[in-house]
Amino acid sequence: MLTTKDTKAAADRLSYDIVGAAIEVHRQLGPGLLESAYEACICRELAFRGIEFDRQVALPLRYRDTVVDCGYRLDLLVGRLVIVEIKSVSKVLPIHRAQLLTYLRLLNLNLGFVINFNVERLRMGLHRIVLG
Repeated sequence: MLTTKDTKAAADRLSYDIVGAAIEVHRQLGPGLLESAYEACICRELAFRGIEFDRQVALPLRYRDTVVDCGYRLDLLVGRLVIVEIKSVSKVLPIHRAQLLTYLRLLNLNLGFVINFNVERLRMGLHRIVLG
């Protein structure tokens, strides 16, 4: 059974793989494409690297002991530990970070990324969010 410390360490190791995959996709494609294109390509890159992920994961909302289907979907859940939200916007806004924080709380996870591919250098588009 994994401890919280083990889970956080595993998520940290996955974060290096996620960033590496995102950098490779950005290096190959550059900025200016739709989010769906970047999502598809980062999935291909993660698969190529043998990294487990789930794409477009339904996120049901629990309200007063009832599951409410609001249509929320995570772009990627990597290794069942790290949420990745893909963006292709002129600027990552506070609402994008807030969305990720909410997803982390709802799934009781600690680590996520908002990755904006619409930048000249990807490091300017990487936003690592840690809950707690």
